[in-house]
Amino acid sequence: MNDIFDKIRKDLGPIGRHAKNSHGYFSFPKLEGELGAHMTFRGKEVLVWSLNNYLGLANHPDVRAVDAQAAKDWGMAYPMGARMMSGQTKYHEQLEDALSDFLGKEDTFLLNYGYQGCMSAIEALLSRHDVLVYDSECHACMIDGARLHHGKRFVFKHNDMESFEKQLEHARKITEQTGGGIMVMTEGVFGMAGDQGKLKEIVSYKAKYNFRLFVDDAHGFGMMGRDGRGTADAQGVMDRIDVYFGTFAKAMASIGAFVSGPEDVMMYLRYNMRSQTFAKSLPMPIVIGALKRLEMIRTMPELSRKLWDITQALQTGLKAAGLDIGVTNSAVTPVMMHGSIPEATNVVLDLRENHGIFCSIVVYPVVPKDTILLRLIPTAVHSLEDVARTITSFTEVKKKLEAGAYKAETVASM
Repeated sequence: MNDIFDKIRKDLGPIGRHAKNSHGYFSFPKLEGELGAHMTFRGKEVLVWSLNNYLGLANHPDVRAVDAQAAKDWGMAYPMGARMMSGQTKYHEQLEDALSDFLGKEDTFLLNYGYQGCMSAIEALLSRHDVLVYDSECHACMIDGARLHHGKRFVFKHNDMESFEKQLEHARKITEQTGGGIMVMTEGVFGMAGDQGKLKEIVSYKAKYNFRLFVDDAHGFGMMGRDGRGTADAQGVMDRIDVYFGTFAKAMASIGAFVSGPEDVMMYLRYNMRSQTFAKSLPMPIVIGALKRLEMIRTMPELSRKLWDITQALQTGLKAAGLDIGVTNSAVTPVMMHGSIPEATNVVLDLRENHGIFCSIVVYPVVPKDTILLRLIPTAVHSLEDVARTITSFTEVKKKLEAGAYKAETVASM
């Protein structure tokens, strides 16, 4: 008999195998200081492009004041227990009602966490007779939700409508035998490449294939559409989205999530989502804080305007400098270069140590081999000076990479 730890020690996984060199620097880095565009990394000030603080609410004084007062009034323990048993409050209901009104949906159910909530909602909505059809680049929480599904599932090529219809045909044939239904799953904004899901095109297939559509709009809620009502609103199809999932971890700079849709379906989820039935209710300061954040999203359009001013300046400037930002049509700004994993680590070292720029690095297996993806998240607290500095630095780094300055046999370490 083998010890299960033996195989773990022999194979830490495609990313984990670099942990000895990367831990604490490339992975699990410690950013310190006040949350914002400028923070401290290893004792040095850096310009930060890796926080999903789109609207700058993380350290907004109005938000900080409400959060502090709510913690003083309620503490972090209240309410105790799962919502079904003893964790229900009028404020939880008030937040659900406010989100439903904002999105134009019948009902909303608050969730403790985004990742856990998304996968649990998918699992609860599907029976073994149903078929799931989903985009190949769906977020990991959606993929894990798909893995929990006991029935058939088919994946279509990213935003490829020909592939999408082909998988719908497979799904329809199976449901004709099982008596189940079809659920399609995609994202509003894909968090790596920054491109929007083709929601308008997808809903056009509903009449022919009679499916329900689940959309994870983590990177769209609060930024896209009218006053931040989301990507489906921006594409004019919010009323065609059957289940809308959003998180507080991006535009609202908090924690927790929600799912919105028909009242009867939301009531079903209240009683059948295991991750909520058996988990403690969201603490009151999170709920009160979310109410304030939603109010600011609705009433302070200047936050969104600043975000898009910075986004446009960043993306336009990067493209003008000859940098590849792919097909993004959102605030998410990927910069793609060609190089090995060792080269990627040297690129990041140069950016952080010599240019004082901190951004997220993504390599294989998340992206294709020999691709380096540096993801920039513009926010309302960045400045045009930050943008100009970044474009200059990335231009220099790209030239050095193409000249072979970062070539190495092994992953760099710090």
